[in-house]
Amino acid sequence: MTRTLLASCAAVSVAGLALAAPAQAQFRNTVPNTLSKCSAGKGPAVRITVSGVKSSAGKMRVQLYRGTKADWLQKGRWINRIETRARAGTMTFCMPVPASGTYGIAIRHDTNSNGKTDIRKDGGGMSNNPSINIFNLGKPSYKKTAFSVGGGVKSISIRMKYM
Repeated sequence: MTRTLLASCAAVSVAGLALAAPAQAQFRNTVPNTLSKCSAGKGPAVRITVSGVKSSAGKMRVQLYRGTKADWLQKGRWINRIETRARAGTMTFCMPVPASGTYGIAIRHDTNSNGKTDIRKDGGGMSNNPSINIFNLGKPSYKKTAFSVGGGVKSISIRMKYM
């Protein structure tokens, strides 16, 4: 009887871990920039046209967040991330989304690829192109950056901003 009880408890513990894993796996996924996932009939995804990339130096990082106060720009709360070499001018990204819903996109151009934000050199942009100033320190409200994605492909444009 004791062995049966211990085996049952172990099975429940393992099952609990299996159920917890998907919740944790919903954040911090690095995905490739696969433009074909944004072609007609695909989705859900966001096709992002980024204009005003200052130079081809460094890396671009595009992150997808849920469009909620609890998740927007919170450390480790991004869902998907695309990282690629920067290309001056205009760049296009295809960001898959897990399901229809409300999301926000944040983009950073790390011009020297050091993984840190260098305010005087690096650039950034966000969905809906909100104004960024000294008062919001580059973190506008989720309400200003949120947009809806249905079952297909949503197209948005983001203008990069530099100091």
